[in-house]
Amino acid sequence: MNQNDLTTLPDRDVDRNGGLISVLEEIQARYGYLPEQELRQLAEETNRSLVDIYGVATFFRAFSLKPRGKHLVSACLGTACHVRGGPTIAKELERQLEIKAGETTRDKEFTLETVNCLGACALGPVVVVDQRYFPKVGASQVKGIIDRVKAGLDVVDLHSDQRVFSVNVSCARCAHSLMDPRQTVDGHTSIRVTAAANKKYGWLLLSSLYGSYNLASEYEIPAGSMIEFFCPHCHAQLIGGSRCGDCGAAMIPMMINGGGTLQFCSRRGCKGHALDLGGVALG
Repeated sequence: MNQNDLTTLPDRDVDRNGGLISVLEEIQARYGYLPEQELRQLAEETNRSLVDIYGVATFFRAFSLKPRGKHLVSACLGTACHVRGGPTIAKELERQLEIKAGETTRDKEFTLETVNCLGACALGPVVVVDQRYFPKVGASQVKGIIDRVKAGLDVVDLHSDQRVFSVNVSCARCAHSLMDPRQTVDGHTSIRVTAAANKKYGWLLLSSLYGSYNLASEYEIPAGSMIEFFCPHCHAQLIGGSRCGDCGAAMIPMMINGGGTLQFCSRRGCKGHALDLGGVALG
């Protein structure tokens, strides 16, 4: 990276973490990871300490300090997953991918890692690929998961995929229902909010199917835009205290009727999300 690279990034203040994350995203998109030389150059050109930059780079799992494949596969070996066959699943992943944990396939498609916990102990053994959770995995399912990743994880059958289900949510501020039966997305009652992005305000309809990222909006919202969400009833801004583990943007909280919370990333196009159904957290 040179000085010209930094000056061509419009409206980005690299003195703040949000802007720094954007620059790190640019570097990773270019190289597939964050080379040490680029981080040192970034520290020098932005007058930030290398420690600060490494702190941000290592906090978010979306960043990698060494080359890795297009798809990151994580097999849980935590206690709950271990007693349910987690090591067997990890071994089968190694066999199918023909690599060991910590390695990347020759075609740079897959990197395999084992982790101590993925936060979904009740659903073990758990495998996560590109932030998508596959619960209660058996050895016979591993090949199918890999084949599905190769075909494209974003290709989701909303009617038959068992990970897709409908949610009914309310405003986390006033508890008024956000469901709009007059408008549908994916053939189901939509979640209606007011959205502000790029200095425009308008309605935004989200799919109530957990696992779908489809939406409809009054105005076009370009990918990467930061969106502010407001309750259409009490007009309070919907914003929580947590940040997206993928991109660092603010997470938007909603209450699930019957118990639990739903949070999703406020950055257009980011698939960061979290669902807590009374103690079982899915990411």
